[in-house]
Amino acid sequence: MPLLHQINPVALHLGPLQVHWYGLMYLLAFVLAWWLGRRRIRAGFLPGVSEAGFGDLMFYGMLGVILGGRIGYILFYDLGTYLKHPLQVFEVWNGGMSFHGGLIGVMLAMWYWACKQGMHFFDVADFIAPLVPPGLGFGRIGNFINGELWGKLTDGSWGVVFPQSLPPPFNTMSASELQVQLGAGALNPFARHPSQLYEAFLEGLVMFLALWFFSKKPRPRFAVSGMFLLLYGVFRFIIEFVRIPDEQLSYLAFGWLTMGQLLSVPLILAGLFLLWKSHTSPVLRAST
Repeated sequence: MPLLHQINPVALHLGPLQVHWYGLMYLLAFVLAWWLGRRRIRAGFLPGVSEAGFGDLMFYGMLGVILGGRIGYILFYDLGTYLKHPLQVFEVWNGGMSFHGGLIGVMLAMWYWACKQGMHFFDVADFIAPLVPPGLGFGRIGNFINGELWGKLTDGSWGVVFPQSLPPPFNTMSASELQVQLGAGALNPFARHPSQLYEAFLEGLVMFLALWFFSKKPRPRFAVSGMFLLLYGVFRFIIEFVRIPDEQLSYLAFGWLTMGQLLSVPLILAGLFLLWKSHTSPVLRAST
């Protein structure tokens, strides 16, 4: 029997203030990235940079993720809606963040910080790359909690019924009524792939382990960044086959190509190029 999604997106109430799980996922991502980054600074992964300097980098990176992710989603996925309802730009607790936009934002932040420090951009990017996947994983868990970005229909026992995706008359039923329908098997045809959790596993856990252990050994410039782009692009491209595309975009071509896949192709190509380029590039960190 599939699981019925009934998670409250609000984690807690502080008087009139609602704290959403989605926002907490981002907070957890930044805290973990800061902690992991300090460990790498102390281990000499970015020679000449202090913990205070890394703190500045994290601040710029945080701004890049939030602003770039939000602007990227608006431009790439749903510009029309935000032109009609501009105040929705600020409703980030409802989701609506783009990885590709966030990546551009972080790259701009790293470029600015690297210029201030007189460092090569890709030395900074190679240092930051292993810190990013946990945040991607937490973000996808936030999507799952919000009940958004669900996958295609499945008859697998691991399927999840998302109330927001149900047709009439189920979409007007209360939580208790839906539980009754679930027990009767009436909701089984509407179970979907929990594609958010697939992405959390691949883009979060698998990418983190791969990049963390790959970067522990001194690597030439461009290698870690190239591995990051390649892994993310491949994983995202694959997961899109079981994920429902954004309603306002649908499929772009061939009856299967999504915007996520289209935006991932340049990442795959860039990752392959950087890995090729790394073979003739210097190694920043000496072996220990």
